[in-house]
Amino acid sequence: MALKGPDRPYTVIAFQKGESTCAPKPPIITALKRLGRLWTQLPLAEVPDPLPGQIWTESSLLQGNLLEMMVSKLFGIIFFCGLLSPSQEVLSGLSCAVSPRAMQNVLSDAIIHNGLIHQHLQGLVVPNIMGEGSQLNSPTSITDLHLIKVRVPRLSVVLLPGIGVQLTIGAKLQLRGNCLVGLLSELIDILVEVNITANIKCTNFESGTFQVVTEDCLCILGAIKIKVLSGLLTLSVNELVLRQLTATLPALLCPVVDIVMNLVNIHLLSTLNAVIPVGTAGTIHYQLASIPYTSGKFLGLDLDGVVKQVGGSTIPHDSSPSALPPLMDRLLLLVMRQSFLNAVLSLLLQLPPQTFPCTPDVFSGASRLREAVWTIAPAGVRNLFRHKGLCKALQDTPGFAIMPLPKCSTCSGTSPLSIKLVLRGNPLILLEENKASVKLSVLIQLFSDRLDGSILNFLLLKADLALNVRVSIVGGRLVLQLALGSTSLSLESSDVGISNISPLKPHCINLLVETFLPVINGALSIGIPLPKVLRIPLVNVDFQIKAGLMVFLV
Repeated sequence: MALKGPDRPYTVIAFQKGESTCAPKPPIITALKRLGRLWTQLPLAEVPDPLPGQIWTESSLLQGNLLEMMVSKLFGIIFFCGLLSPSQEVLSGLSCAVSPRAMQNVLSDAIIHNGLIHQHLQGLVVPNIMGEGSQLNSPTSITDLHLIKVRVPRLSVVLLPGIGVQLTIGAKLQLRGNCLVGLLSELIDILVEVNITANIKCTNFESGTFQVVTEDCLCILGAIKIKVLSGLLTLSVNELVLRQLTATLPALLCPVVDIVMNLVNIHLLSTLNAVIPVGTAGTIHYQLASIPYTSGKFLGLDLDGVVKQVGGSTIPHDSSPSALPPLMDRLLLLVMRQSFLNAVLSLLLQLPPQTFPCTPDVFSGASRLREAVWTIAPAGVRNLFRHKGLCKALQDTPGFAIMPLPKCSTCSGTSPLSIKLVLRGNPLILLEENKASVKLSVLIQLFSDRLDGSILNFLLLKADLALNVRVSIVGGRLVLQLALGSTSLSLESSDVGISNISPLKPHCINLLVETFLPVINGALSIGIPLPKVLRIPLVNVDFQIKAGLMVFLV
C-alpha cells in the first residue's frame, strides 16, 4: 500500500504473522527484528507495488530481489553511520594546538634531558668488524665493540600534515673495543656522528589512547674518528670501520628510537588522560577525544572533559566543533568551550540556601531594608514590627517614627523578619567577543516563622543577575571571579498583599553584593583544574574571549 509523505510516496512493507510460526526464522529476518519493529520503508520507485489485497510475507520476501534490496538498503544505512565522525557522537569540551617549537621542547625533555635515549643506548653492542688481509695489509679484526658514551647535541621536530611528527636526532657515539691488526692487539676508540630521522605516526586510537609507529627510519653516518694507543692506523682500517658501521648501526639504532617513542607516548598520554578532583564537589575526567592530527603549523588535540558530581552522576554538556583561533608565535593554544564551562560552573555552584536574620550584624543594610518593606506593606502588616520587637530597630533608623496602627491578624504570633537566599537553576556563562559574563537567578525570601511552625512569606522575589567575569590562572587552575553588572527584580509571591517592590531594588542589590556574591566567589575560588597538556607549563598566559570560546595562549 502506498502512503503519501511530505516529499514523495512511500511503500510500507509489512510482515504477516501466523505463517510457519514453528519454523526457524532466516538470519536476515532475525537481524532485522533485532533492529526494532519489523517495518521497513523503501522509496516507492525501488519496490514494486503489491497486487490488490496482497501483503508481503516472510516467504515472499525471501523470493526475488526484494530481500536483496532490503539488505542493500540496511547495509547502506549501517555504512553511512560508520562514516560519521566520532565528534558527532561525543563532542569535546577542549581543544589544543601545540606548536612545533613546543613539541621540540617536550620531546627534548623526555628523550634527552631525562636520559631516556642514553638509558636505552647503554649496553649497545656492535657486531665484530672483520677485514681480510691482502698483500699490502694485514688481517684486521675489531671485537667487543661497545658503547661507552653518548653525546646528543640536538633534536629537531617537523610536523608533517596528515602524517605525524618527523623526528631527527643528531648524536655522537663513542665506541670502544679490541683491535687486532696482524699480530698487534690494542684498544681502539671510535667516535661516530649519526643522524637518525624517523616519522612518528599515531594509530589505533581507542578510549583516549593510541599507539605510535616509527616509520621510514633513516640513519646516516657522518664523520668518524678512530684512535688507537699506538697511533698506528692504516687507511684500510678507516675504510673498513666506515663500511661496517654504515651497514650495522641503522639496524641497531632505529629499534631503540621506536622503543623510546613508545615510552614517551605512555608518559605524555598520562598528561591528557587524567581524573582531577574539583574540591569536594566532584571531578573532571579529561580524556583524549580523538586521534591527534597535524598540520604544518601545529599538532591538534581534542579533549573530552567529563564533569562528575560526588556519587558519580555526570553533568552533561554538548560542545559544537569550532575552528581554532590562530596559534601565532605561541607554544600552546588551549580552547575551552562555553558548554563545558557551564557544566563545571554547575558543579562548583551547588550552594545550600542561606538563611539569616535581617539584622545589621549580618547585613549592614538590614535597617534600611526593613524600613523599605515597612513603607510598601499594607497598613495592617506594619503591626508585626510593633509587636515583635522590630519597632526598636526601626526607631533607631534616622527620620523614622512608629505610628499607632491596628493589629494584623495575619501576622500575629510570628518571629522577627528573616532572609533566605536560594540559587535558582543553573548558572549560565556567556562568552562573547572580548566579554565574559555569568547569568544566574536568586530567590530572595523575606519571612517570619509562626508559632505553629509555618512560615509567613512577606515577600518572595526573584533577582536575575548579570555578573561580569574576571579570569586568572592560579596553580594550574582557571579561577573565575564575579562582580555584579546588572540586576532585574521581580515579585514571585507575597502572603501579605505587597505588590509594589520598586523601592526594594537598591536594598536587594546591596544585600546580594554583601552576602551572596562572597559565597559565590568563595565557591569559585577552588578553580577549574586544567589538563597538563604534554607537561607544557601554564606560565605567562594571555586570555582571549571569543564567541563561545575561552582561549588561553602560552
